[in-house]
Amino acid sequence: MSCSDNVTPASAERPSAQPLTRAARNNDDRRRARIKSEEVLTHIPALRIYARSLCRDATLADDIVQDTLLRAIAAIGQFRPGSNLRAWLFTILRNSFFSTYARRRRESPGSEDCVSALPEAVADQQIWTLTCDDARRALERMPPHYRDTLLLVTVSGYSYIDAAAHMDCDIGTIKSRINRARALLREDLGDIFCH
Repeated sequence: MSCSDNVTPASAERPSAQPLTRAARNNDDRRRARIKSEEVLTHIPALRIYARSLCRDATLADDIVQDTLLRAIAAIGQFRPGSNLRAWLFTILRNSFFSTYARRRRESPGSEDCVSALPEAVADQQIWTLTCDDARRALERMPPHYRDTLLLVTVSGYSYIDAAAHMDCDIGTIKSRINRARALLREDLGDIFCH
């Protein structure tokens, strides 16, 4: 073996000045995430106290803390090293509380307009058959210019502009006829569609 075989080029001995490869960055992110995940767990007691002060319900508070921890661990890559981890977690918890509160208000069971409050008089298929027959009779009783305009826009899918061109009238007339036709239907079928 000659001396020239053992010599490596100077560029191979020197550390690369190029940025880290994607794999190296991912490994670094994972290592930082592992450390941060452990730090996140130390803040659980404070998060629980804050959550209980917000919602005054221990079970709901624990659910919100769990949701906060899941969100924090999932988004740990967005946390900036050197910033306040506790403040970041409390912000996530507060936003999680507001989201949960808004969701619970939207989905509150037992409200006046809840479907569970409606009586179960007839089967669904019978209701739609009755509704369809009632609607057909109401449309037959309606003046023809209102009925034709309503069917043209709602059933045939014409735009107001196309319906105006088809009926050879102004767009304002189309809008007025549809409004009056809907009012006649509401008046005739009011109890069916009020629920």
